[in-house]
Amino acid sequence: MLTPRDQLLTGHDEFQRLVQEHSQYSQRLESLIQKRYLTDDEKLEEVRLKKLKLRLKDQMQNLEQQVQRRSA
Repeated sequence: MLTPRDQLLTGHDEFQRLVQEHSQYSQRLESLIQKRYLTDDEKLEEVRLKKLKLRLKDQMQNLEQQVQRRSA
């Protein structure tokens, strides 16, 4: 049996988009973290990316919960 996340990954375009965006933000954030020093703009971008990632994670969790409720 598929988990709610697996169900969404295979058949829900919005969830797939959220996962892809989250991954892109993670990659960019990782590239910033690797730097020894960040410019002021990069520091702001780091904070912005962290907030965006959290927002996307919340949206993904909400969709997962909806799927769980429907299949319960």
